[in-house]
Amino acid sequence: MTRRNNNFGVNPAFDIKLRSCRCLIIFFISFFTCTNSAFAEEKPNLAKPKIVVPEQIAGVTTLTAEQVIEILVSENPPLLIDARIEEDRNHGYLESSISLPDIETNCETLKKVSTDKKKHLLFYCNGVQCGRSVVSIKVARSCGYHNLSWFKGGFAEWKEKGFQYIKDPQHF
Repeated sequence: MTRRNNNFGVNPAFDIKLRSCRCLIIFFISFFTCTNSAFAEEKPNLAKPKIVVPEQIAGVTTLTAEQVIEILVSENPPLLIDARIEEDRNHGYLESSISLPDIETNCETLKKVSTDKKKHLLFYCNGVQCGRSVVSIKVARSCGYHNLSWFKGGFAEWKEKGFQYIKDPQHF
């Protein structure tokens, strides 16, 4: 009985070297793929920005829900800007608020909301753990708007206190 040689005429010593080489190549490809993904810089998720929410923002008035009501019914109310993304706004929003998500806030979009840079702008988002309004305020300031207020407690405080808000029926 003759034994078949599956090396197709390749020298057995060369075959061992070829197999070893293949193993090394597979090892290095696997190693560098894993290493690169482990140390790769994570791309920022603009839909959920990572920002430390400060206690206060210098030069910006921080308001409670009750103060927001008081200022909104005043003779000269501010423009109320909801800095949340559409998905969050679909769960409800403060009446008379303008939707301008932080990820869309820039000098051009702010100009569409108010060309008067002296106009009082009041920003809010989801609450004390949400940094969207902080981002929007920083952008507004860099665009030359300086009459800024911040409802730090945001929609969470508003809802928790039982104040009325708008619910879009198509999302409920």
